[in-house]
Amino acid sequence: MATDVKRRIQGESSTPTIQTVDNYMTRRNRKMAMAKRGLRSLTLAVVVPLMLTIANIHFFGSSHSYGSLKKPFWYPSIRLLHLTCLISTILMGLSAWLVWAEGGFHQQNSALPLFIAQLALGLSWNPLVFVLEAFQTGLVVCVALFGALLGCYRTFRSINPIAGDLINPSFLGVVIMMMINYKLLYN
Repeated sequence: MATDVKRRIQGESSTPTIQTVDNYMTRRNRKMAMAKRGLRSLTLAVVVPLMLTIANIHFFGSSHSYGSLKKPFWYPSIRLLHLTCLISTILMGLSAWLVWAEGGFHQQNSALPLFIAQLALGLSWNPLVFVLEAFQTGLVVCVALFGALLGCYRTFRSINPIAGDLINPSFLGVVIMMMINYKLLYN
């Protein structure tokens, strides 16, 4: 049975030196600073789109024309639409942050424009459909939003598979928007 024996060189101390402790503290401080920056950027990536969506729902999200329509019981309510928009916004913000953290907005030039396009299209749908009652334009916006989400999905997935998978529930939100828009258009 062999044992490893470590010899101490004469003059070598077994206690950590001040330089070793300083290096540990410096690394620890750098990691803490990096974690704080990451948390700050994550908060920004999720909260800014979420606040825009909440303001959009508050100012443009109610429709008397949709509420007064006779719909089958299985048809989505306006509250379900708003809930899916909020969840979609949170997931898209998280997904965009994951792509940003991987350096993906620099790797794929189309990633950031696709993300901004889906956010802008999603925010423009409520005022178009519920305030201006431009149902045909709303349906075009839904199709464009679906395309932007598909582009985000493919681009984000090539950078970070988890970021791509987080986009999947957003497709459900667009389908609900299309159903509501279709019902309003062909009522």
